[in-house]
Amino acid sequence: MKFYFQILLATIILLSSPTLAQAQFVDAPKREYRAVWLTTIKGLDWPREEHRGDYAAQRAHLTTILDSLQAIHINTILLQTRIRGDVIYPSEIEPFAPVFSGQHGVAPDYDPLAFAIEECHRRGMQLHAWLVTIPLGDAAYVKGHGRQSLPAKRRSQCTRFKGAWYMEPSHPGTAQHLSALIEELVTRYDIDGLHFDYIRYPEGNSSYPDGTMYNQSKRWRQSKSDWRRSNITALMRTLYAKVKSIKPWVCVSAATLGKHADTSRYSSYGWNAYHTVHQEAQAWMREGIIDALFPMLYYAGHHFYPFVTDWHEHSHGRHIVAGMGTYQLHPDEKDWELEEIVRQLHVVRAHPAGGAAQFRSKFVTDNTKGVYDYLRHFYPTPALVPAMPWLSDTQPDTPQGLQVSIDKSTTTLVWESSDSTHLYNIYSSSTYPVDTTDPANLQRSYQQRPCFAEATHSIIHPRHYAITAIDRYGNESEPLQWKNIIIRPVSAPAPPLGQVK
Repeated sequence: MKFYFQILLATIILLSSPTLAQAQFVDAPKREYRAVWLTTIKGLDWPREEHRGDYAAQRAHLTTILDSLQAIHINTILLQTRIRGDVIYPSEIEPFAPVFSGQHGVAPDYDPLAFAIEECHRRGMQLHAWLVTIPLGDAAYVKGHGRQSLPAKRRSQCTRFKGAWYMEPSHPGTAQHLSALIEELVTRYDIDGLHFDYIRYPEGNSSYPDGTMYNQSKRWRQSKSDWRRSNITALMRTLYAKVKSIKPWVCVSAATLGKHADTSRYSSYGWNAYHTVHQEAQAWMREGIIDALFPMLYYAGHHFYPFVTDWHEHSHGRHIVAGMGTYQLHPDEKDWELEEIVRQLHVVRAHPAGGAAQFRSKFVTDNTKGVYDYLRHFYPTPALVPAMPWLSDTQPDTPQGLQVSIDKSTTTLVWESSDSTHLYNIYSSSTYPVDTTDPANLQRSYQQRPCFAEATHSIIHPRHYAITAIDRYGNESEPLQWKNIIIRPVSAPAPPLGQVK
C-alpha cells in the first residue's frame, strides 16, 4: 500500500510542479534500464538515406549517435536487426536489407551488426538485437527480394492480409524459421539481448484468413481468440528456450502493446494486447518465458499511469521497461509538451527493477522539445542494467592482482581476469573505502578489458578506486579497493604510492 501511495504522491507533485527543476522526486538508482530504440527501417534513425552506399559515412554517423547517447548515460541500445523478413548482417537464412546498399539482398562492405556491437561495448552499452518477428512487409517490399523472400521460398507458412505479408503464427514452420535465425544470431554475435517486436497478430484481424488452420487445429474447441493467443505464447516459449539453450545469459524481451487489457478502473478503449492482437504477455511473465517486457506506452495521462502500474503488478519478478512515446513531442505527432515525458519518467522510476525506453533514437538526439537536455539531468551518472537473478544469482569472484601506476598525467589500473566472460565496473571517490552502492561513484561500466586509465587527479585531492567483476547475468562481485596514499616530504614531493585493501 505504501508503494502505491508513493507513486500517487509522485504523480501529484509532478503535476503541480511549476518548473522542471522542482520535479526531482526519486534519485537516480544504480540499476535501471535506460534504453532507446534505434530503427533501421527506411533509415529513420540509421543509416541516413543520403548515406546509402557510403559506408564510411554510415559508420561515422553511428558513432556520432552512440557518442551522443553515451553522454547522457544511455545503457541499452535496441538495434533493429531484422526489419521485414530481411536482416542487417550477412545471413545464410534471410537476405540483406536494402537500407545500407540501396539494393535488396546486396550487403555493404562491412557488417553493420558486428560494428554496432563493438561500438556499443566500447562505450559500456548493451546491445539488444531487435527482431520484427511476424510482419514481412507489403507486397512491393517482398517483391523486391524476389526469390530470396520468405513468401517465395515457403509460401505455405506465409499469409497475405490487407496487401502485406505475414509469417503465419499457427504454422510450425514459423517457429522453426525464427529459431534458426536466432541460433545464427546468438552463436555468431556477442549480443546482450534479443528483443522481439510484432510478436502478435496484425491489428484489425477480424478478417484475418486463418479459419482453415483454426478448423484443422487439434485445439479447435478453444475460441479462435484463445487459439491465437496460445499460438503466440507457444512461439514465445519456443524462442525463449532456443536462446537459453545457446547462451542462457542473453536477455529475452518483447515489445507489446502498451495496455494489456482493461483494468478494474480504466478502459483500454478497445486497443490492448490481450484482445486486439492476441498477446497474453502477463502469462509469459508468470510462466517465466521472458526476461523483460517493453510495453509501448505511447500515451498520456490516464492512458499511461494506470497501465504502467498494471504491468508491474503482474510482472512476477521480471523487468518492466516502459516504452516512452518520445516521438509524440514532435509537432507532426501529438505535439506534447516536454512536461508530459518528465512526469512519466519520474513515475516510471518510482517502480522498482525497471526503467524506460525512448522511441525513438532520433527524437532524443535531435533534442526534440529539449528532451535530450532533460535526460542529461535525469540520468546524471552511469547506471547498470538490472540483474536477472532467476537465471543466476551466483556472485563472481572479486578481481585480484591489481597493479597501479601513476605519472603526472595518467593513473593506470591493471588487474587479473579470472573469467573471460566477466566484465568490469570501475568506481572512484575522494573518500575511502569507495562506496560501490553509490551510483555517483560509478565511472565506467561493463568494461571488457582488465585495465582502466584516466587523467591523474591533483595530489591535494587524491582519488581512490574500486573494481568489481560483473557477469553476463548482472551479478556483481565484492569490490577490490585501492587507497591512494600521498606522501609529501618536506624536501621534495615523492611519487604517489598506493596500496590494495
